[in-house]
Amino acid sequence: MINQPAKIGTYEQEDVLFLVKDLSDIKLEDSTENREKNIQSGHHYSESLPIEYQPPKAYVDLFWRTLDDYKEKVALSIGIVAEQIYLLRGERTVLVSLARAGTPVGILIKRYIERKFHVSIPHYSISIIRDKGIDENALHHILSQHPGHHIQFVDGWTGKGAISLQLTKSCEIFKGKYGIQLDDTIAVIADPGHCTTLFGTREDFLIPSACLNSTVSGLVSRTVLNDKYVGVGEFHGAKFYRELIPMDVSNEYIDRITLEFPKIHKEAAQIAFKKKSVKIEKDFLGMKDVKKIQEEFQIESINMIKPGVGETTRVLLRRMPWKILMRDPSSPYVKHILLLAEEKGVEVVPYHDLNYLCCGLIKSVKGMQ
Repeated sequence: MINQPAKIGTYEQEDVLFLVKDLSDIKLEDSTENREKNIQSGHHYSESLPIEYQPPKAYVDLFWRTLDDYKEKVALSIGIVAEQIYLLRGERTVLVSLARAGTPVGILIKRYIERKFHVSIPHYSISIIRDKGIDENALHHILSQHPGHHIQFVDGWTGKGAISLQLTKSCEIFKGKYGIQLDDTIAVIADPGHCTTLFGTREDFLIPSACLNSTVSGLVSRTVLNDKYVGVGEFHGAKFYRELIPMDVSNEYIDRITLEFPKIHKEAAQIAFKKKSVKIEKDFLGMKDVKKIQEEFQIESINMIKPGVGETTRVLLRRMPWKILMRDPSSPYVKHILLLAEEKGVEVVPYHDLNYLCCGLIKSVKGMQ
């Protein structure tokens, strides 16, 4: 069987090609409680999917208000990282976003480069899974289609750096198996955890696409790696949530940010140019926070600690939240988190000694019936 890009999701193929196996007809969803028990008893999170959470109208309204307030900030961060990519790599670049948080970011970087430099750079979205690795079949497909090009990995933001570390490990394994060296530098909008050298900002701020799950990510699910449904030579899997088309705002979100690009071109270029002469380190500051929290709250695994606005949002949307640690509840970037925590009855704990604005803690379900 020859793997080909899946015609999946609501994005145009000119914006992105998904290298995934379409599992839309397979029931992979389970309740949050059952998934949490399975994950904490040794099953991997990528074997199943959470039921797609549809937030209430008040939350969706807040998302749009926040987007109106910060769309220019998001556009500027995209512009800064896109300018750096083009300065560093040039035209023979392939954008490879990590589905699904990286997908809208990859589209926006591609659009920025098209509008600013009049160059159309290929963009694929592929799967990477913590503890299991990147989809090597997808990488082989890209390398075969674009010989001599440089792969630039793209994600949305960094948390404590688990995916950054997984990408580095995956690239080392790929080189060991196939003799092909890939650059593991990951480009993100925001890097509050100091996990990469290629970012728009290191501020922990609300990236709107972190909030709405599939309805702002092309209606594509998280990626799946389950031996029952994905063969050895196949791409990792994903589902297309066609039933959510009436709620889909994926392309509207992309268009709203794209409209801001003319306002920020000049500033983005100036900031990116200045960064060329600055030595940027990645010291994984966020991991130090996580270790401290783990000890203080007696948490068994660091996988149950999710720092940063984006990751905390996802704890509230997808997992069984225990507590939310909050450095500054007056920040406009955490309004939606306070709203979700109240809706779900989750305790918000003031916690000022934190590099991030907030941190989500997942409830332990061991021993629960």
